[in-house]
Amino acid sequence: MLLKDILSKIQIEKVTGNTDIEIKDVQHYSPFVTEGSLFICIEGFKTDGQLYIEDAINRGAVAIVSEKETKVDEITVVQVKNARRAMSSIANHFYNEPTKNLRLIGITGTNGKTTVTYMVKNIFEFCGKRIGLIGTISNWIGNIKIEAIRTTPESLDLQRIFSQMLRYSVDTCVMEVSSHALELGRVDDCIYSIGLFTNLSPEHLDFHIDMESYRNAKKKLFYKTTLYNIINIDDFHGRIIMEQIKDLKTPLLTFGIEGKADIYATNIDMDVKGVRFDINMPKGTIHADVKIPGMFTVYNAMAAAAICYCLDIPMDKIGEALDNMKGIPGRFEVVKEIKDFVIIIDYAHTPDALENVLRSARMFAKKRIITVFGCGGDRDKTKRAIMGEISGKLSDYTIITSDNPRTEEPLDIMKMIEKGAIKVTDKYSMIEDRKAAIQYAVKMAVSGDIIIIAGKGHEATQTIGNKILPFDDYRIALQVAGEEKLI
Repeated sequence: MLLKDILSKIQIEKVTGNTDIEIKDVQHYSPFVTEGSLFICIEGFKTDGQLYIEDAINRGAVAIVSEKETKVDEITVVQVKNARRAMSSIANHFYNEPTKNLRLIGITGTNGKTTVTYMVKNIFEFCGKRIGLIGTISNWIGNIKIEAIRTTPESLDLQRIFSQMLRYSVDTCVMEVSSHALELGRVDDCIYSIGLFTNLSPEHLDFHIDMESYRNAKKKLFYKTTLYNIINIDDFHGRIIMEQIKDLKTPLLTFGIEGKADIYATNIDMDVKGVRFDINMPKGTIHADVKIPGMFTVYNAMAAAAICYCLDIPMDKIGEALDNMKGIPGRFEVVKEIKDFVIIIDYAHTPDALENVLRSARMFAKKRIITVFGCGGDRDKTKRAIMGEISGKLSDYTIITSDNPRTEEPLDIMKMIEKGAIKVTDKYSMIEDRKAAIQYAVKMAVSGDIIIIAGKGHEATQTIGNKILPFDDYRIALQVAGEEKLI
């Protein structure tokens, strides 16, 4: 594709050099640049693509797109007002507008996105249909797994993946849509068939400033849909979004348990093995027996069922698929190898998620709930004391530990959590070493107890300073419980 054709789709401030040149590839990460590439300089939270122009040129870049005035004699330089927005348009055009031919489903909200996407994937595959998935744990093109770097990839990576899906005859994709992606323009040129809202609770307020800004970022998804918008109206913010988008041309469906919704759950029965309930749809009822306990499972299953219902998958198949679905890594995942007591690994890293996990565990706890958790560094600090108080109230014993401290001092983070816990309990410990914290919980536990290890879920690493070290909560739990032979 010629550079001049690519540039016809974006607003340009200034061009220096020849635009009548062939562009063989587009990249925003200089190590991936090859001969004939267009290199787009993106300013991130930690570094600036501008710093890697020389590296890109050495690797074969023939043109540069940047927000800043750049003097490079040997190649074409295109200056734009907003490089991220330009990259979205360039990527969409370069990959021939793939979402025009892809049935795209977007899931947004604070909690539940990963589980809903995997439930939809499971239902499709149970019905013999191929589907793509983009999300926190991993990306999938049919049965091909691709490593996930962030919840929603950069626009260039997204459009590339969509294009690959079409080449592999995958015509439907379900994806997590983060508030960062919506606010930073990563999904600007995506056309969604369905948008779904799970819930909203305090998270990323270091980025969004306040809950209204956070909600407004999420709401942007519903102005990009063509087939259905689906909203959880048991959630306070969901009801606000519903009122604000109800006059859009895209039809609106609601789901919930507490209020009057188009899709609602009844006859809920739960134990440690899972939850059984009915999903009442506009045209019938789905009986579900999902092997993931928790009220959040009911909401997530309703969300997945609503999406598949809107895509004309038979209701009996939806129910059978939910019944046959295995657990999702790091989402209320029971360490099955341990029998004396229950250990549950969960990704809960927000106040709402932690509260949901603990309240769900309380519904079938025979004795104590022992909670091990920390909070990530270089992230929203306002939630730390709140989560400490939640664990203090809803656990019988709390072990405050390190999560991914990144460049913060772990003990400083832990002390912020302690400020919340100490308001409501004196039954807690502070153990910085996460493995030692898990070991302490295991030593405390007796038959009938439940240990909740929260915050990292599926993650297989721990980030301390600038080092990324191997650390898997599930494997560590087995190891300290003396079950290494089962790993």
